[in-house]
Order: sequence, then structure tokens, then C-alpha cells
Amino acid sequence: MRILLAGETFSATTSVASGAEVLTSAAYVNGAAAFNAALAAEGISVIQIGGERCPAEFPYDLETLASYNAVVISDVGALSLLVTPEARSGRVGVNRLDVIKAYVEAGGGLMLAGGYMGFQGMFGTARFHDTPVEDVLPVRCLPFSDGLEVPQGLEASILHSSHPIFGGIEGPLPPILGMNKTDFRRDGSSRLLASCHYRGADWPLLSVREHGKGRTAAWTTDIGPHWLSQDFLTWPPYGRLMANIIRWVSGA
Repeated sequence: MRILLAGETFSATTSVASGAEVLTSAAYVNGAAAFNAALAAEGISVIQIGGERCPAEFPYDLETLASYNAVVISDVGALSLLVTPEARSGRVGVNRLDVIKAYVEAGGGLMLAGGYMGFQGMFGTARFHDTPVEDVLPVRCLPFSDGLEVPQGLEASILHSSHPIFGGIEGPLPPILGMNKTDFRRDGSSRLLASCHYRGADWPLLSVREHGKGRTAAWTTDIGPHWLSQDFLTWPPYGRLMANIIRWVSGA
């Protein structure tokens, strides 16, 4: 099985002042290292296009996307997919969010994962609200900053343990340290599999939907640190859970 992962890379520039001198350093991080390794152990090959490469390299056409069993979008905003090099130079071109929607409707699998640049985003900058990607999800994005930071940890409730995604998963899920708040579709098209309770409200953690000929999943926390705690990343079924989500959306 072969999937496309868009996002999960980060560049950071740090300046340190020591008296009159300023030292600047840069770092590059791949937040999907544990995810990629866990899926590889499950026999799933991940082709990753980092966030900084998405504007130029994310597929433009349905034929290319159809070569993947599933697409995962994680911690990269809608603008990185919308603003192509052609659009930036003022040329009319392809809306790749429309292509993703068509991919699902034609039978493809899509997983949208959470993070500071997931769903609508911690500062409202991911901007998947009111887009073709939102159209196919089991949740609706809130039209404002949706990030929920909970350093003491959130406990997840599994609502449908008999679903195939939880096959081979025993015991409660480890704590998560944050998530994106979303609105679950209660129109009968979707199924809520897990949620987290916080300040009097239950927020969707994992939900799924069959749309057209395809399937989608909304996993509203990270696939790696920091919202996915070290307890979660070292939890033996972590890889099985991530792989089960991919297998379900891809119909495998």
C-alpha cells in the first residue's frame, strides 16, 4: 500500500542575543518521523511532500492522486495547496482542493489530521473552513481559531470499539495534549468513533465518513508531537491505530 502525506515539516529560525552580539541558527524538523516509521512497520509506504514543498509539488490532477491508496493532509494549511506558483504569478490554474474532493468522490481515501495548521488552525490560519476539502469530511471546521491546548492531557472516549479502525486495539487511548475543535456532521452521513470531553463539551477526536465512492477520516489531534503525547507515541498499538485509519479510508 502506498499513501501520500502532505505537510508535517517545519523550519525554525532562532536569534540569541548575548550583549551586543546576536547569533542566529536555523533548524528543520519532520514531525511525521514516528508516523512514517510506524506505517512502514505495518507495510504501508509513505511518500511525503513537506509543507514547504506543497505549493509546487502537491499533485495538480486526479490521475496522479489516484496512484495513491490514500492521501493524508497534516499540519499544512489550505493556502499551501491553493496558492500554486502559477497563481502567485497571476495565472489562472487548478484548485487542488477541488482535485482532492474529486479524488474522494471517485473512490480515494482522505485523512485530515490536526495540529496548529490543521482544520481551521490554532490561529485560524489553516483555513479549511468553507472549502471543497471540508465538503467531504465527517466534521465541519469552525470559522475561527479552533486550537485547544491542554497540557494536563485529555482523555479520549472510544464510542464504537467494534469499528474496524479499533481492530487489535486494546485498552484506553493514552492522553493527548491538544486538538482542533470541530463540528461533527449529525446528518447521518458520518460516524463519530472517539471524542474528548473538555469544559463541559465533547469534541470529536476521530470520525469517519463514506462520501461518493470514497472514504474520509478526521483525526483532530497530531499524528506526532507535540499534541500526541510521548505516552501515545510509545504506546505499542500507536502504529496499528494509524495504519487502521489508513486501511479503512483506502478500503483495504
